[in-house]
Amino acid sequence: MGTPNASCPAPMKPTSNGAFQHENPLDFALPLLILQICLVVAFTRFLAFLCRPLRQPRVIAEIIGGILLGPSAIGRSEKFLNTVFPNKSLSVLDTLANVGLLFFLFLVGLELDMRSIRKTGHKALGIALCGITVPFVLGIGTSFALRATISKGAEPVSFLLFMGVALSITAFPVLARILAELKLLTTDVGRIAMSAAAVNDVAAWILLALAIALSGTNSSPFVPLWVLLCGVAFVIFAVLVIRPLLAAMARRSPAGEPVKEVYICITLIVVLACSFVTDSIGIHALFGAFVVGLVMPKDGSFSGVLIEKIEDLVSGLFLPLYFVSSGLKTNVTTISGGVSWALLVLVIFNACFGKIVGTIVVSLLCKVPFREALALGFLMNTKGLVELIVLNIGKDRKVLNDQAFTICVLMALFTTFITTPIVMAVYKPARRGAPYKHRRIQRKDPDTELRMLACFHSTHNIPTLLNLIECSRGTGKRGKLCIYAMHLMELSERSSAITMVHKARKNGMPFWNKKQDDEDQMIIAFQAYETLRRVNIRPMTAISALSSIHEDICTSAHQKRAAMIILPFHKHQRVDGSMESLGHSFHAMNKLVLSHAPCSVGILVDRGLGGTSQVQASEVSYKVVVAFFGGGDDREALCYGMRMAEHPGILLTVVKFVPPTGTSLAFGAKLVGVSSNKDKKSLDQVDDKQLDDELWSEFLSARNKNQESMKHEESLVGSKGDIETALKEMSRSNLILVGRMPSVAPLDSKSDCPELGPVGSYLASSDFSTVTSVMVVQQYNPSSDIHPLVMEESDYQDIPDTPTS
Repeated sequence: MGTPNASCPAPMKPTSNGAFQHENPLDFALPLLILQICLVVAFTRFLAFLCRPLRQPRVIAEIIGGILLGPSAIGRSEKFLNTVFPNKSLSVLDTLANVGLLFFLFLVGLELDMRSIRKTGHKALGIALCGITVPFVLGIGTSFALRATISKGAEPVSFLLFMGVALSITAFPVLARILAELKLLTTDVGRIAMSAAAVNDVAAWILLALAIALSGTNSSPFVPLWVLLCGVAFVIFAVLVIRPLLAAMARRSPAGEPVKEVYICITLIVVLACSFVTDSIGIHALFGAFVVGLVMPKDGSFSGVLIEKIEDLVSGLFLPLYFVSSGLKTNVTTISGGVSWALLVLVIFNACFGKIVGTIVVSLLCKVPFREALALGFLMNTKGLVELIVLNIGKDRKVLNDQAFTICVLMALFTTFITTPIVMAVYKPARRGAPYKHRRIQRKDPDTELRMLACFHSTHNIPTLLNLIECSRGTGKRGKLCIYAMHLMELSERSSAITMVHKARKNGMPFWNKKQDDEDQMIIAFQAYETLRRVNIRPMTAISALSSIHEDICTSAHQKRAAMIILPFHKHQRVDGSMESLGHSFHAMNKLVLSHAPCSVGILVDRGLGGTSQVQASEVSYKVVVAFFGGGDDREALCYGMRMAEHPGILLTVVKFVPPTGTSLAFGAKLVGVSSNKDKKSLDQVDDKQLDDELWSEFLSARNKNQESMKHEESLVGSKGDIETALKEMSRSNLILVGRMPSVAPLDSKSDCPELGPVGSYLASSDFSTVTSVMVVQQYNPSSDIHPLVMEESDYQDIPDTPTS
């Protein structure tokens, strides 16, 4: 009987009895695994935070984190490595990481729609094929150089294939994230890149399956053939048997109803079972999960529910473990000497040259402009997670040794890292548009169509928004009202966000939401309201990083020729009546929109206008007050109020604040505004009195014709206290309209919302009211529009946008 190997570590018990029983928890599998997960997730998220200013995808931080925790950096400390990542724990860590990877590959398959791949144009198909062929050939050439130096014992055929795949692959999920981050996903470059990457992804997995089949230890030439034939049979079985099963469950999961738990369970079991089958065949367990995701029906809500159930756990906890597992196998110190560094440069050069030059040449042959072709070349050079999967499989199958593995990991890290900064440098699509004139609610011809872009964060904003739209539509002779309802969504690392952005429309703009199966309850609410004959509502969705989502809002407003952008206030009202902030990002977004908007802007402080549900048109009975101090912003607020007064359920009261003779509403204070470059500056004391008087005369004329729904008061105020008292009397109305920068002294000595102006910041405070909603209005001023996001061209061929109900 043979003696056991003394160097083999004893298996770890799952749990300890605790430190009080004189047992070290780190000597047991479960507590050690918990420590590893906590350390890995915290460390990689910290690195992701540091990489955020560089606009790098999170996968870069996770790859770097894995390398730093490995023997290349922190792991050089034997004490750290033996304590936190001892050899006896790595099998548990690798197993858990690979289980998470199985479900991530399932999600990747869900992202790939084979129908769109079949419809790929000749341009994208040619770029994809060339983007695979040229670097694959260069990878074969590189493999000869590696086998002649650092990988002398490697099996020639499988090593050749692994190096070819490693250099030719494009990481579809990482590329989607980069395109979305750069707002290129819906440009011509983005569409071509995504289509080519999808074709590349499928081709790379086929090549990888071939490489794995040929990397077995059996010397019989028939074994790889049997492996490939069984793999083909499995794919056919998945299409003919598994797909109908998944489709049947999807049909039995109607939108708006919870998906049965048994369907979720069956799907997850199918993923694991198929992974077991492909592993038994000899391909790899990952292929089974990927194929199940590929054949999963993409229509309906079932696939979306699966993504929601899986993605956070997989992306948040399990994937970082896989990167650390790879990092523990990566030792940068193995690259020593001139030959090793020369090989690293050679691998990086061949990988970049093959992808970039091959893509550029084919793109130019397809008549793609040079800048776009250059951007496409660098985008197609994106590696990332898929590359690590290939390299880890090669390492586990002894095809790649430590040095070759490390060189390829550094190559993947370098090529992905340079993608974002270089693409930003070489290609920034100009946002162009045709000029338009109706940028305000106040206009010479009130019978023209009024277009508004109304933004909302969640379903919480919708009832108030619909009630505000109902108030705005009027029933008089004025022009029709057209509302573009834009759902603001933060772009995250989640697969569902990337999948939604992938369906975007064109030109880098937020997309029309054309769902016809009633799967989005937000859209259902707007579609139900749209039955009113004088309002056209077009739901849209903007998915972007909150730091740059103002660009989508402003460019959409320009493209849709909006006269006003309605923004939700960055605070929402709690049950006790106090205002709670949604976060600094939404606050900063509102400020940026105010600075760059191509039209008027209204910030809506929602305190439940009409209650928590939409009010029927016949039941509308609101008291709207306009606080009129004078100035352009107040004139815009008054014009909006006059339009609202056309609705039979609206009672409009305009309170005109008048100072004592010989004084002003400034009461000696220095009036300060916020300029478009976000610096504070003194307000120009432009004499707006003539314009104010003209509009006031127009209002009085309208009031005389419609005394039942319009009233006015003049309030003589001699101090800030008088203004506060007068405003307090408005606190029982439903809605107050006020200009953002009237010529009045600030009412609050300290305000965390200075962008709302001297009166708006006071009205938005928790002390003012718990029932009165407020809209702070900024009128569009061409002279302050010094940082436009859209360059206007008089000869720009814009597609006319006249939606019909």
